[in-house]
Amino acid sequence: MAKLLIIEDERDIVQALEYNLKKEGYSVSKAYDGIQGLKLIKDLSPDLIILDLMLPGVDGLEICRQVKKDPKTENLPVIMLTAKGAEADKVVGLEVGADDYIVKPFSMRELIARVRAVLKRYGKKIKETASLIKFPDLTIDSEKHEVKAAGKIIELTAKEFALLKFLAENQGRVFSREQLLDQVWGIEAAIETRTVDVHMRRLREKLGKAGKHLITLRGVGYKFV
Repeated sequence: MAKLLIIEDERDIVQALEYNLKKEGYSVSKAYDGIQGLKLIKDLSPDLIILDLMLPGVDGLEICRQVKKDPKTENLPVIMLTAKGAEADKVVGLEVGADDYIVKPFSMRELIARVRAVLKRYGKKIKETASLIKFPDLTIDSEKHEVKAAGKIIELTAKEFALLKFLAENQGRVFSREQLLDQVWGIEAAIETRTVDVHMRRLREKLGKAGKHLITLRGVGYKFV
């Protein structure tokens, strides 16, 4: 699953992008200003950035310059997204290292096609998430929608399964309750964050000794180890 980072200050555009890109199977994170965007680039190590040119804090051109000058991120593809359509603006964007340039308003189908093309060009072909995740004491089978702990099938609800699978696919990464609500329940979910706590408690109980994989970081969130 390719990880995309949207850095854009227009929330309606971010919501539309996030909804459509998630439907295509991408993992999506977002930032609404340049400073937050730079932080998430370091924290998340995304596979591609969709970057607005005009941003509060640090503008898109400067973010692109920093990304392409840093040896750790120089191969990180960037698609510039902006209301400026003049040829000179496109040239400047491409000169600082942007891999593609899309002018607002844009077709969502075109943007998704551009995302696919850029990822493919960088050798990051979109792959289906592995259907089988195995540990000595725990197996998660996406095709069968089945979990086994110590060789025994564990009956989970759909959300419990989705939560366990998401955390297992992102081993070692810490997710806040809000992030888990976003990724597992969906952005539209009007659910209290304590719902995550309840599901995590039930998961640990059902998994028995295998529940040790689910770690709580007090005041921060959860991770799978």
